Amino acid sequence: MIWTPPGKNCGLCGSKSCDEFTNMVHAGMKENQACPFYENIFSTGTCADFSVNYTGIDICGAPYDFVLTPLPGEPSARKIVLPFRPDLIERQGIVKGDIVLGRPAGAGCPVQHVIKVIEADPLTGLITGHVVGPAFSRNNPDVIDVKMYHMIGFEGLATVISRAPEFGIRHPFLPGFCMMHRTHTGLVNLVMQKSYGIHVRVEGIVIL
Repeated sequence: MIWTPPGKNCGLCGSKSCDEFTNMVHAGMKENQACPFYENIFSTGTCADFSVNYTGIDICGAPYDFVLTPLPGEPSARKIVLPFRPDLIERQGIVKGDIVLGRPAGAGCPVQHVIKVIEADPLTGLITGHVVGPAFSRNNPDVIDVKMYHMIGFEGLATVISRAPEFGIRHPFLPGFCMMHRTHTGLVNLVMQKSYGIHVRVEGIVIL
């Protein structure tokens, strides 16, 4: 099985990027085991199922109530964004399946995200999609760069750490596999107990 790192560019392996790490592995300068995600995902070849030890405290010491994880059968929690120019959906013809690139400037996040669109509403300008790896946008002439967008909300399953999500409450939470491992806050405006877990939507996102 050919294994590649998950594209998080976390730096924990000692390399500046996953591409640099891969090149060093091919050159015999590093082993795959140097990647912190390697041992847990090698059996499946995907990073969607690797285990993470969520402690309830983020990298800066801020607590969070729950972790937002994907809905069944989906690769990541759904992300709802609004480009600074909502008319781009109509102008660029953004539709389901497209790859959109941009940064959530309104929430204060410095990370550029790559989103695979599952819904683009030309009336409101809202884009709903899944965050995917940066490899989806590299050397891809069809990627649509919206530059910046407002971070409207997330939707997924809540894995309770210290407090279950409550309707109408602003909760500190952690998006699953957040590259910065930083606590976000959001107002919970949908909570449904399903057979597969707690389905939740949070809006008004701000990073602590």
